[in-house]
Amino acid sequence: MIRLWPRSLLGQVLLWTALALLAAQGISAVLLYRAAEERREAEMLNTAAFRFIAHETGRAAPRDRQSQRRERRARRGPPMAEIASLPDIVARKREPAREEALGAILASQNIPFEEIAVARIALANDATSLAWLERRGRERAPDARNRTVMLAAIQRDDGAWLVSRQLERRREPRVWRGIVLQTAIIYIVLVGGLALLLRRTTRPLADLTRRVEEFGRAPAGQLPDDLPEKLHGPEDVQRLVSAQQAMERRIAAMLNEKDVMLGAIGHDLKTPLAALRIRIETVEDDAERRKMAASVDDLSQTLDDILALARIGRAGQPPERAELSTLVTAIVEEFEDMGAQVELGPMVRIVRPVQVTLLRRALRNLVSNALRYGEVATVSVAEEGGAALLRVEDNGPGIAEEQIGAMMEPFIRGEASRNRATGGSGLGLAIARAIAESLGGELVLANRPEGGLRAEIRIP
Repeated sequence: MIRLWPRSLLGQVLLWTALALLAAQGISAVLLYRAAEERREAEMLNTAAFRFIAHETGRAAPRDRQSQRRERRARRGPPMAEIASLPDIVARKREPAREEALGAILASQNIPFEEIAVARIALANDATSLAWLERRGRERAPDARNRTVMLAAIQRDDGAWLVSRQLERRREPRVWRGIVLQTAIIYIVLVGGLALLLRRTTRPLADLTRRVEEFGRAPAGQLPDDLPEKLHGPEDVQRLVSAQQAMERRIAAMLNEKDVMLGAIGHDLKTPLAALRIRIETVEDDAERRKMAASVDDLSQTLDDILALARIGRAGQPPERAELSTLVTAIVEEFEDMGAQVELGPMVRIVRPVQVTLLRRALRNLVSNALRYGEVATVSVAEEGGAALLRVEDNGPGIAEEQIGAMMEPFIRGEASRNRATGGSGLGLAIARAIAESLGGELVLANRPEGGLRAEIRIP
């Protein structure tokens, strides 16, 4: 499907400007056309009035240039005629508006008349005008017989009608040519100049957008190359780019400090936990020793989960193209080897660039969560709208609709205890969601109509 509406700032501004200019030029064209038509109408009525005036007064018109032009134009038309009665064709096609305008002109010149009639008839229906064209050798013109004649008549005191005929002037194509030329010049000057100005503004913004995208994909502790100090663009845009680069440097420094702090925490906590695990072996009571060892292992695993959640999205491992159904099958086989009831559902072969290690961990967390609350977990791969869907379904109790969003937050879990065997620490879904988002996708939880929960990682 062809996209008609542009997405970029440059394209939208230029399109709006072009549409506004088109509307303005359309209105201007209508006004110019109406003005040209009014001039054409006024010239025809003035010519008819001049012929009546010249005939009635029986003397030459004033010798100014405008009158001379009117006289020469009047002599080009068919000769004046005096008839006893008004022709039927004129009586049927009278035009009151023209009659009123012509009457006003004659009245202003003190030309008496009893009645006035103006009609527009086809040239082919007027033998007098045809004969006049034939005498002038113009009857062979391609559009001669398609033209119309304005027939104007005034009735004098004696009841006779004085008739004047003149061919209606053609509409001047120069009006439209002028409008088209004017529109083209305006578009070239205004839209072209605006395009250059916007290009100067939007190019640094496009460079800044690319830099922000690179910053989001950069490994831990690394920044993309700085943009040139002297950017081509307004000062406001240059200040925005400089502020963005300074903010990125501060964010990178904070993330590096966070990684250092997490490493120190992991080292300072895991070392005593390892020492404590060794000392527990000296406890003589087997039952008590097992409980203490389980508690230490639980603390160590919780610490690993917290550190993993904090570091997701900052891994230096680049994405690699992987066939998702093969990856899912390998994870299902791991759980089957441990005796867990995990089944393969429908599979579709899909290849996506992913961080395999992270995606494996997310799927393991989802399968473990499904087994914890249900008896059987079913894993499948599907495709919908171009997105790859990795689904893990169980037959457990599901989650209340109002708690689905909260269940993906850290340390939120559906079972009240902190026993890892019954509920864990509440970090499994949070880690899976963070991994899905680091891959540019999302984690979606939904209750199944037949019962149980569906956890779905959607990778675009």
